[in-house]
Amino acid sequence: MMRPLLFAANRGCLAGELFLMGRIVSLEEALTVRGNLQAEGKTVVFTNGHFDLLHMGHVDYLQRARELGDVLAVGLNSDASTRALKGEKRPIVPQGERARMLAALACVDYVIIFEETTANSLVEALKPDLYVKGGDWGEGHTPPEAEVVASYGGQVRILPYLPEHSTTELIETIVERFGSGGIGE
Repeated sequence: MMRPLLFAANRGCLAGELFLMGRIVSLEEALTVRGNLQAEGKTVVFTNGHFDLLHMGHVDYLQRARELGDVLAVGLNSDASTRALKGEKRPIVPQGERARMLAALACVDYVIIFEETTANSLVEALKPDLYVKGGDWGEGHTPPEAEVVASYGGQVRILPYLPEHSTTELIETIVERFGSGGIGE
């Protein structure tokens, strides 16, 4: 029987290995998984965000985050949390759809939706070995979760920002090109 060849270049998998997409899990499930991974000596990388209108900047960032450890868990701001932080017009894509798209990425192992405006309680519960944020948090801006990570001896890493790839820029481009009505041909 022929084994299927699967693209897994950024995952560190061998060609032909079976890949199961990431899972959307509750905090309780994530805590069980975290305990098992810790017992196996695995390095858990965690990040969080809104991931509204998934784009290349997100994908690049998540792939680079995943390369830093054995498992990547992503905390996803809920719809209510996103509205509180980004305004009443956001999110554009509902949390269930955003979670499914993230879980479908080869680099994402687990997605956990959270309701708070920061991931402090999620980080405190999971205690990831490495907490990662994008370059938009560099240059004097410290993620609110950094203090929690420091309290248990974890590490915080800020990854470089991929220029011209943000949700805000994507929305601005759509409005600029299509704000007057029709979508054109």
